[in-house]
Amino acid sequence: MTASTPHVPEHQALASLASRYVNVAALPWQPTRFAGVELKILMQDPTTGLLTALTRFQPGAVLPDHEHVELEQTFVLEGALEDEEGVVSAGNYVWRPAGSRHAARAPNGCLALSFFLKPNRFLDSDASR
Repeated sequence: MTASTPHVPEHQALASLASRYVNVAALPWQPTRFAGVELKILMQDPTTGLLTALTRFQPGAVLPDHEHVELEQTFVLEGALEDEEGVVSAGNYVWRPAGSRHAARAPNGCLALSFFLKPNRFLDSDASR
């Protein structure tokens, strides 16, 4: 199995088909290269690019112009996330088709649960989140 949760070493001893329970509060927030944007990676598969993460945006944080290489889904838990197409607020959900592109802003901060099939492609370079 190539999927895992970083920072949970006890998962390594589990059988391949065992459930992986994650104490989310114990996971560290990991900074991204974008000021005010941090991740808690809940599950990732580096082989395929599959990623489930909590994303925390400090007030005023911006995730710059990027392309969703595959389908992306986001459920906002707190605050709101906005772009040129609209706003998704706490308790609401947005999904974006493969090939879609936008910059995401959180003027008042945001906590979101996101699901990615492949990493985003940021258009300022070829680096992925």
